[in-house]
Amino acid sequence: MTSSTLYSDPRIVALYDALNPAGPDTAFYATLAESAGHVVDLGCGTGLLACELAERGYRVTGIDPSREMLRIARGRPHGDRVTWIEGDASALPFVGAADLLVMTGHVAQIFLDDAALLATLIAARRALRPGGRIAFDSRNPAAQAWDDWTPARSLRRVRAADGRIVEVWQERHVAPDPDATSRVAFTTHYRFSETDEITSAQSELRFRSRDELAELLTQAGFAHIDWYGDWSRAPVDATSRELIAVAR
Repeated sequence: MTSSTLYSDPRIVALYDALNPAGPDTAFYATLAESAGHVVDLGCGTGLLACELAERGYRVTGIDPSREMLRIARGRPHGDRVTWIEGDASALPFVGAADLLVMTGHVAQIFLDDAALLATLIAARRALRPGGRIAFDSRNPAAQAWDDWTPARSLRRVRAADGRIVEVWQERHVAPDPDATSRVAFTTHYRFSETDEITSAQSELRFRSRDELAELLTQAGFAHIDWYGDWSRAPVDATSRELIAVAR
């Protein structure tokens, strides 16, 4: 078994689209962009949404810290229409004013400390035109998604771009303490069928409540927030698996 840093290992990055195909979240963000001229996709990953928007004629900037992710993004159809930047929110002052800035795929949860997420939200606010919007999603802690991060519940078999079958599963380390900061650490394992080799990558995510996210958005200067509990724009309730914020 080998250990890997998530999204720096080309074999893991090559599986990203198979594990995270276009879905209702892609359609949700594409609809939000309908009145936008310039869209910034912060944490764009392999560029699925960015290239979809570029195909529709929007000016799109995709930003991601993973060189391997961006390598795939640049090779997508319409990838030549997107401005790609290897970096993070510190690049925002250099991309030009945006009408819409999105952080998809639960990117907000990788910011373990409130100060780090707040700094990103402030940078996003400054990057938006007057009236511009930020939109992002975060798993609702009330749904306790981490309960499914066990080998038995999370096992998936996907076909890589080269045709190989890969088994993927998560293994949660410890359930979060409800009386403490909700940080969940887990390991994702990948077994490659041809060689039976297993490579693993450790991750940690922060689960914030709607109130916690709203407070950070307010501190960052966003005065109005619309909340949705799923991609069909249902309101947030106790059963919602998502916390989707659209703020201006």
